[in-house]
Amino acid sequence: MKLPVASNDGSLSLSLSHSASLRLQLPSPPPHSLRQSLSWRPSIKRTISLFTNPQQKPVSLVMAMSARINDESAVESPAKALRKILEMPGVHQGPACFDALSAKLVERAGFLYCFTSGFSISAARLALPDTGYISYGEMLDQGQLITQSVSIPVIGDGDNGYGNAMNVKRTVKGYIRAGFAGIILEDQVSPKACGHTQGRKVVSREEAVLRIKAAVDARKESGSDIVIVARTDSRQAVSLSESLRRARAFADVGADVLFIDALASKDEMEAFCKISPKIPKMANMLEGGGKTPILNPLELEEVGFKLVVYPLSLVGVSIRAMQDALLAIKGGRLPSPGTLPTFGEMKEILGFNSYYEEERKYASAVSQPSIKVGSSINSLQRRVEDDSEKKDQNPQSPVVEVITPEIYRNYDGDGSKGPFSGIWSRRLRVKITGRDGFERLDVRIPAGFLEGLTNIVPALGGINIKELMDDAAGEVGGKLLLDFIDGMGDRIEVFLE
Repeated sequence: MKLPVASNDGSLSLSLSHSASLRLQLPSPPPHSLRQSLSWRPSIKRTISLFTNPQQKPVSLVMAMSARINDESAVESPAKALRKILEMPGVHQGPACFDALSAKLVERAGFLYCFTSGFSISAARLALPDTGYISYGEMLDQGQLITQSVSIPVIGDGDNGYGNAMNVKRTVKGYIRAGFAGIILEDQVSPKACGHTQGRKVVSREEAVLRIKAAVDARKESGSDIVIVARTDSRQAVSLSESLRRARAFADVGADVLFIDALASKDEMEAFCKISPKIPKMANMLEGGGKTPILNPLELEEVGFKLVVYPLSLVGVSIRAMQDALLAIKGGRLPSPGTLPTFGEMKEILGFNSYYEEERKYASAVSQPSIKVGSSINSLQRRVEDDSEKKDQNPQSPVVEVITPEIYRNYDGDGSKGPFSGIWSRRLRVKITGRDGFERLDVRIPAGFLEGLTNIVPALGGINIKELMDDAAGEVGGKLLLDFIDGMGDRIEVFLE
């Protein structure tokens, strides 16, 4: 495959093989739109691999549609942007976010949409399980912060609508005002909980369908086109056949996307995708041990899904990363560089650089006071002269001498044996290897600075390293003084070099 070639008409051409090529029509997009189009790189690779395989039936060049960017995308409604994604061929991945920062990271990673997870928001906002503790008002407030922080469409978790059909209508209208592109509504009883946990219960099929009808009515009354994702938890609460019947009924009353949570096998997933074939289906790839088998995007597309969501990835890795960082800090260390962005990277992600650049446009002469160079220099010269006079008037000012290893050796030059005689010529090497096998610390310090050693590694407190050094003082070359596993599972080694 050759590198892409841009044409004068704004199109982008890719040579795939001797007999195939891919042409993407880009109507002179701005840089942001071009970034959006290039975020489809995985889909391009997938299409190429299928198209160039002589053993398979050629597939259509779907990227001509998925890469299409128009000038009105910057001002279109979030729901319209989401509906365009639903119209594109292929399966579309959407990680779950739980606050504005996680949503911004999803967008920066190149995903075209994301969704809010009640499980993750309950964890991040309340530090409580997803068992019905979090309220409509809290979910709405968190959702507004999320939708305002990104330009990609966001699907909001509307739980069970927080009550009866009238509450569902209020929830839908609230989510529309909050800027959501879509809303997920389910048929659980109150209090609801994560669909992959035990004891799930659902309302009757009739009430479940009326909830979706109420949502559709609320959309019409608001003049909105918010995408309604109708979810049923009846697979685990009742049976597969009941969940399929409910999904069909949801489609009949106007649901835009169908979602059966906690399907237990690939066969069940295929059976689900066969009903109401014209309505897009959502798959929930609950990470870490859910009831639904984890399939990759290609497999999910083959089964028939349009949207695939990952509810726990971001909150899960955040929990583990914070735990590891806290263990490092408690042990007197910083998190390993590989897990910690630089300060500059964090400022870039959070928009400091963009802020400073924009701020300069509004800087006035008042906010940038001029400095009189001549008067400042004269003032500085007067201060220096005053300081010199004060020193001359106080000849008894104490002299501070900094003791370095070289000076210390001079004091013992007569051969006397002080408490640290000869130690300055040796070094201590402290090495810490984490329980994950990665190196956390590897430093060398003058052997005479024993008091500062416990400030670096608190786990060495209470160990008489001076005595260990005295025992090894006569040995030539390096020696391992300590080698043990601390209370956090890290291996600590101390060498005398």
